[in-house]
Amino acid sequence: MKTYPEGGRFNGRIERTAGQSEPAWPQPPKARPGAPNVIVFLLDDVGFAQLGCYGSDIRTPHMDRLAAGGLRFRDFHTTAICSPTRACLLTGRNHHSNGVGIIQEMATGYPGYNGMIPKENGFLSEMLLAQGYATFAIGKWHLTLAAEYASGASKARWPLSRGFERFYGFLGGKTNQWSPTLVHDSHYIDPPRSWKEGYHLNADLADQAMRYITDLRTVAPDKPFFMYYCLGAGHAPHQCEPEWIERYRGRFDAGWDAWREAVFARQLEMGIVPPNTVLSERPPWVRAWNGLSADERRLYARQMEVFAGFMEQTDHHIGRVITDLERRGELDNTLILLASDNGASAEGGEHGSFNECQFPNRVEPTVADNLKHLDEWGSVKSFANYAWGWAWAGNTPLRRWKRYLHQGGMSDPLIVHWPRGIAARGEVRSQYVHVVDVTPTILEALGLQPPAVLNHVPQRPLEGVSFAHTFADAQAPTHKRVQYYEMIASRAIWADGWKAVVEQPQGEMLTDEMLSRQKWELYHVAEDFSETRDLAAEHPDKLARLVEQWWAEAGKYNVLPLDSRMQLRMGERKPGSRAPARRHVFEPGGAPQFEYTAVNLKNRSHTITADVRIPPEGAQGVLFAHGSWFSGYSLYVKGDRLVYVHNYLGLQEYRITSAGPLPRGDCTLAFVFTRTGEHRGHGRLLVDGREVGAGELPRTIPAVIETSGEGQCCGYDSGLPVTEDYDAPFRFTGLLRQVVVEVEPGPGEDFEAQVRAAFTDH
Repeated sequence: MKTYPEGGRFNGRIERTAGQSEPAWPQPPKARPGAPNVIVFLLDDVGFAQLGCYGSDIRTPHMDRLAAGGLRFRDFHTTAICSPTRACLLTGRNHHSNGVGIIQEMATGYPGYNGMIPKENGFLSEMLLAQGYATFAIGKWHLTLAAEYASGASKARWPLSRGFERFYGFLGGKTNQWSPTLVHDSHYIDPPRSWKEGYHLNADLADQAMRYITDLRTVAPDKPFFMYYCLGAGHAPHQCEPEWIERYRGRFDAGWDAWREAVFARQLEMGIVPPNTVLSERPPWVRAWNGLSADERRLYARQMEVFAGFMEQTDHHIGRVITDLERRGELDNTLILLASDNGASAEGGEHGSFNECQFPNRVEPTVADNLKHLDEWGSVKSFANYAWGWAWAGNTPLRRWKRYLHQGGMSDPLIVHWPRGIAARGEVRSQYVHVVDVTPTILEALGLQPPAVLNHVPQRPLEGVSFAHTFADAQAPTHKRVQYYEMIASRAIWADGWKAVVEQPQGEMLTDEMLSRQKWELYHVAEDFSETRDLAAEHPDKLARLVEQWWAEAGKYNVLPLDSRMQLRMGERKPGSRAPARRHVFEPGGAPQFEYTAVNLKNRSHTITADVRIPPEGAQGVLFAHGSWFSGYSLYVKGDRLVYVHNYLGLQEYRITSAGPLPRGDCTLAFVFTRTGEHRGHGRLLVDGREVGAGELPRTIPAVIETSGEGQCCGYDSGLPVTEDYDAPFRFTGLLRQVVVEVEPGPGEDFEAQVRAAFTDH
């Protein structure tokens, strides 16, 4: 059979008849024989010290197996937060060069921050697809603008538009492990089973990953694949089956100080930290364990038991995929990289949180509040996160945590496993590596050059450098000369073993005068791994040169302007988001609308009107709903009554029910909310314009309804229900023609900023 490269010139012969002609077939790109598979496992919010092979006593046998059969890097760095790290990893360009200087929800209209990765920065998936690889994305994405999560929005930044042939996972920064907001390829789906039937996302992701490989091998036994496999673990919510949690009962009763010291001793013994490393001090805002009350110790220990169970369960399901590869005889020739996207997260606050939706709404749980739910921690009833003392400990021996540019925020585990390509087993590598170096490394390991043109678009040069040369030589010097960092206006730069860093308080507007007063720190991290000795006073000239070099790098890579705001960046309107309007029409059954595209009803007078036909036998179901039992509202019909429920952050349900049975036939069912004060109001139920019920809503949701994709729905309630009065989706069984939502202007027209006030990052 004669062939020619697809897109090339036909090399057969065409005469007047087929008998006189010679056929030739376009040949799609084909990988070289024996090319390895590539899998990148990316954990979420997992700290430097939270894997067994990095010193933890959390059982992670499958990840430890990869480390024992390959390499562990101890000087691997990320951007300190999720979306920017993922952009760097998949393109080999710095996060600001990608326009992803911050998480997608905080995108702003500057080149380094607009969230729109340009086609000139090709994805690794696009590069390998052009080389004959199959390409799969599994799990967390978080590289789509939040305004584009909606089913009807642009798909330009969904996975299948950036070189992945298949996708199964979730678009946002986090999701509920028991009831996730799932996307399959380019459309939303319900989970294959409910949480009541034992569903858990980690198991589902592993099932789907193995299914994709099976589907590929059915038609292409020798075709290599690239799988980008991103776990939601260990990001909040920390959720898993009780049997995993109970394995750790009592294991953390000694507390975070003692746990950290024990981990550090193991790290020194394992050689995962340099022998001269000093254990950094506990920050003053993290209280000493021996100064806590008995109730505090009991609560915090249980939180860590849940996280540890979640991590071991995650390891188990990663292990299923690894075992499946081994069964196929493909493990040895699969290049596996396993890393985390940033340091452990302190977003649970001082006391941890049973319902993480409360914190962005300015409701901080107390120890007493959390203890009421101790037995449910990690269950489907929880949206749990641990106290920040465990985040600090999870980054042992380093300082700080996610979002910050001291080592604990951006130093992470990295394991590389490839038995056919790497002779070393169980060794530690000390070369300085950044996540932007992953794509160049994979390309070099595969014997490929970065393309000059990709999908007809000229490509920008890669900005990372390969560390593939370290695979065979533990003593090889790093090819890295300099790496800048910026995160919410905090800044750092590493150059030849020295690091300068300045942390910017987050939330206030940065000014030139504030910049002039800031004090940079200087560390010789080649000798001081945990940043315990600030040498700024001893080496002012070196510090000045590094600071000057940072500004040069910032200009080169689109870092400016610096922006330390949190709330206002969340609130700025993004391209594709819904323009302000007074009247919105919804058709039943449409895909959920999420926080950025949902109609904002919070703290504003509004009316929800459903045009329905109720059959003679009656009807029931949801007319309009948003949220879950963690936070939300729902207008529905049950027991021949019209009902409105406002779920105030899982703390209180305010319910209004119609006084009598509903009519049959065509009618309008409505709820009217009249704002009577800040985050409170009066509600009325109407049938054909006649009031049939009323009540006060003394506290309403102030800022954020959903934290994991429980969107605004017409004719049903997606995911978990707003109230336990019904089981989701509780679809309306009568005829629902449409729902019209009318809103009044909020207090001050910048309502989008108010909606997201105090919203922390994903």
